[in-house]
Amino acid sequence: MQIIPVASGKGGVGKSLLSANLSIALGQAGKKVVMADLDLGASNLHLVIGQHTVPDASLGAWLTDHGNFEDIISPTEYENVSFIAGDSQIPGLTALKPFQRTKLIRNFQNIDADYLVLDLGAGTHQIILDMFLLSPQGIVVTAPTVTATLNGYLFLKNAVFRLMYSTYKKGSPGFEQLEKLRKDSTSLQRLYIPKLIETLRKTDRENTDLFITRMKAFRPRLIMNMIDDPKDADKAQRIRRSCSQYLGLEIEHLGIMYRDSLQDKALASQLPIIVYKPQAVLSQAIYRIAEKILASEPRTFDQAYSADTNGSDSFQIAEEEATEDYGYKLSGIDELVGSGTLTVGELAETIRTQQYELTQLKKENLLLKSKLVKAVSQGYKI
Repeated sequence: MQIIPVASGKGGVGKSLLSANLSIALGQAGKKVVMADLDLGASNLHLVIGQHTVPDASLGAWLTDHGNFEDIISPTEYENVSFIAGDSQIPGLTALKPFQRTKLIRNFQNIDADYLVLDLGAGTHQIILDMFLLSPQGIVVTAPTVTATLNGYLFLKNAVFRLMYSTYKKGSPGFEQLEKLRKDSTSLQRLYIPKLIETLRKTDRENTDLFITRMKAFRPRLIMNMIDDPKDADKAQRIRRSCSQYLGLEIEHLGIMYRDSLQDKALASQLPIIVYKPQAVLSQAIYRIAEKILASEPRTFDQAYSADTNGSDSFQIAEEEATEDYGYKLSGIDELVGSGTLTVGELAETIRTQQYELTQLKKENLLLKSKLVKAVSQGYKI
C-alpha cells in the first residue's frame, strides 16, 4: 500500500478538493483506495464527496470509544473508494495523545488497499508533520498568492526539521547540538540546512549520514492550485529552487490546477468535480496528476525510520510559540526573496499583512486586559 498524505501550510488552497477527486480518479483506474479525513475539528471531506453529515462511525468516535478500526472504513458510491470520516466534535490533531497517535498510525499502516489518501489539517503542528512523513512522497498543495507560497515553503522547512529531529535520537551528540541550537531559535531558523549538516557531521557522523540518506529518499510533491495565468505556475519552480538552496531538499512538481468556476457548481451539487464534469479543465488536471502517481515508482524511508516513535517531543514547531513564529516567518521571507520567489512588491504586501495581524493581536490583548481589570475590580480572583 502507498500512503499519500496531502497537506498545506495554509487553509483554503484546495487540499480536500484534491484529496477527494484524486481518490476517485485512482479508484476509476482500478485501484483500491481508502481516503481519510484527518482534519479533525474542521472535517469537511465528507461534504466534497456529497455526504451531508459526518457518519457516526468516524475517526473521532473510534479515538473516543475505541472498537474495531475496520468498522469506521465505510464504502462510498464511487468505484473502489472507501472513506474514513473525521469528526468535528473533538479538537484538532494536536490534541491527540502520543498513544493515540501511535495506535492510529499502526492501524493506517495495516489497511488493505492500494492507496491510502490522508487529507491532513492545515499548518505545521507536530502530529501533522508526523502524518506527512508516513511517506517520503507526500503532496503539498499551495497557491500563487504570497501567503500561500510562504506557508507552503515553511511547511516543507518544518518537515525537514522534523525529519532531522527524528534521526538524531535523544542523548546522541547530534541531538545535544540541536538542542543547543534550538535555544538560539534565530540562529537555528536562519541556518541553511546544508550548512547545518556540515556542522553536525563533525560531532555525529553516523546519524548525520543517516539523515543525508533519508533526505535523499524524501521527495515531497508540490501542486500549484488556483492559478489564473500561466505565469502563476512559475512560482512552483521558484519554490523548488528555494527548497534546494536553503533546505537541501529536492521536490517534485506534480502538476498545476487552474481556478475553475465549475468547482463551485459541483460542490453545490454535492458532487466531486471529476464526477460532475469529467471534461472540465480542473478535472483533466486531476486526472493528469493521478496518472503521474500511478506511473511513479514508490519511495520508502529506511526500515529503521518509524513515524510513530520518531524524535523527541521536546522539539516544538516554531508556530506554537508566537515570538519564534514571527521570526521564523521572517526567515522564510528572507530565503524566498533571496531566491527570487518573492518580488519586492510581494514582500511589501506581506509586511502590510503582518502589520495588520499585529494590530489585531494588540487590540485583542487590550480587550482581554480590560476584561481582567474589570473582573478584579468586581472582586473575582484571577
